Amino acid sequence: MAGGTTKLGHLVAVLATALVLSVSPVAACSPVDFTSMAIVERTRAPVLDALLMAYRDIEISADGTKLSLDGRHWIDVGEIRSVTPNEVLRSATVSEQFLYHYPLNFDLSRRKEPFFDPGRPRNDAFFKALYFDSEDRTRETLVKVPAPGLSEATFWVTRKWGVDCQLRMALQVLAESDEDFSRFFKSPGGAFNWRRISGTSRLSPHSFGIAVDINAELGQYWKWTGANEGDVGAYDNKVPEALVSTMERFGFIWGGKWHHFDGMHFEYRPELILYSRMVLQ
Repeated sequence: MAGGTTKLGHLVAVLATALVLSVSPVAACSPVDFTSMAIVERTRAPVLDALLMAYRDIEISADGTKLSLDGRHWIDVGEIRSVTPNEVLRSATVSEQFLYHYPLNFDLSRRKEPFFDPGRPRNDAFFKALYFDSEDRTRETLVKVPAPGLSEATFWVTRKWGVDCQLRMALQVLAESDEDFSRFFKSPGGAFNWRRISGTSRLSPHSFGIAVDINAELGQYWKWTGANEGDVGAYDNKVPEALVSTMERFGFIWGGKWHHFDGMHFEYRPELILYSRMVLQ
């Protein structure tokens, strides 16, 4: 009888999880699996469609050249320019945020290409409009997300766009897995931290409460190797595919797929996952 009860409880839990994952991102506190949600083409422009699916409140101008979060302030979508990779990194257009297609598989061979860093180019105006333009405004939205079954650590992330819900579900799936991921969450690098990216004037995604760093020693970071920018070389990855793919399901891209690898870093960028599903599959 006890075994039957256990199996019944497990079945109920599986069905409940499936129901939750079938809900669209309109419900901010209902986790979404971005690797399986239906692709909806509304504009015939993959960049715009990916943004519209990931962030429901975005408005697109009639000619498709601008976007807005409030209907009053508009941001140029821009184009893919003929400029250096460093210039893209310093001042990316919204379109250039999608310049490097985020790999959906676990083949890390693309990261050997100099400056292949899908997710690193960020348009500052877009992120400030999408999230916040001040530390105080960010702090007002922060939620503490624990990692039970993985670590005693907690991650402070924003509740905007359901980031906290997405992270909570990802950590739950990892904790309930047959594989033990706990060592990757011991002494994690943290989450919210209002700061500039080292050596730049650009805000880190940690400033918006949308990024988390797992164990730094296991994740590793390209600058610690002494490598030169654009010529980073090999990355001795220790982060398992199952951990990465679970985080990706819930919208978090992984910095281990970057040429300038940041293997501890996960960042909420569901639009990049959706875009890659449209153009790579």
